[in-house]
Amino acid sequence: MADTQPKEKPVQKEKAPAKEEKEDDKKGKKEKKRAVGKKLPAVPESVLKSRKRRDLAKAARLNVALKKRAEYNKKRKEIFKRAEKYVKEYHSLERDEIRLARQARNRGNYYIPGEARLAFVMRIRGINQVAPKVRKVLQLFRLKQINNGVFIKLNKATINMLRICEPYVTWGYPNLKSVRELVYKRGFAKFRGQRIPITSNAIIEKKLSKCNIICIEDLIHEIFTVGDKFKYASNFLWPFKLNTPTGGWRKKTNHYVEGGDFGNREDKINELLRRMV
Repeated sequence: MADTQPKEKPVQKEKAPAKEEKEDDKKGKKEKKRAVGKKLPAVPESVLKSRKRRDLAKAARLNVALKKRAEYNKKRKEIFKRAEKYVKEYHSLERDEIRLARQARNRGNYYIPGEARLAFVMRIRGINQVAPKVRKVLQLFRLKQINNGVFIKLNKATINMLRICEPYVTWGYPNLKSVRELVYKRGFAKFRGQRIPITSNAIIEKKLSKCNIICIEDLIHEIFTVGDKFKYASNFLWPFKLNTPTGGWRKKTNHYVEGGDFGNREDKINELLRRMV
């Protein structure tokens, strides 16, 4: 008997994925065409050159800033080293004075310290009835106003000048503390004929770098020790403008040893400066 059962139809393969792939290819080609059609416009050569110049200038500025920073750090370390050296020197001088005084006392003698080399001179009287010679000396000392003060190196010439103008000035031998307080609190620089405050070490270095003075501690050391460059250090400072002493003057027309104010006070000038700074 013949097989009457119906034959199974062969399963047809799905063609959907193939169609989807073709559609994706078409879409990709269309997008590529659109992208080609929408290219960015070419940048002008002048713009590219200006960008390059700007980048080069920025790199140069950065390089200069880094160099300045390195120099500043190096200079700062040098300043700290000098300050430490000066502190050791001051302590050594103080210990030597104490040691010599103790040795003299143990032997039943008196210790007489060396003659002072530094003086601080201050004007205490005005210009009324001032002799021409006295006025000239005060002008040479740069003491043009009352309560003006300057540091002076003591030698034969300056001592003779002080004798001429003695009734108009008071002076003495300042210690390290007085010198430091005057420079830090009342110090002004003479720069291009102008009176400017000492706000940074750069001002000192710009004016006194040839004298190997690059910071305020160098300036104080040069003045206090009366070094080789004392003249330049002293002239760099504008004459100090001080206040009238608290409690006022005693009697300006009398000498200090007579209960007055003018003349040499020696170490007592430090006490007066505390009342005037």
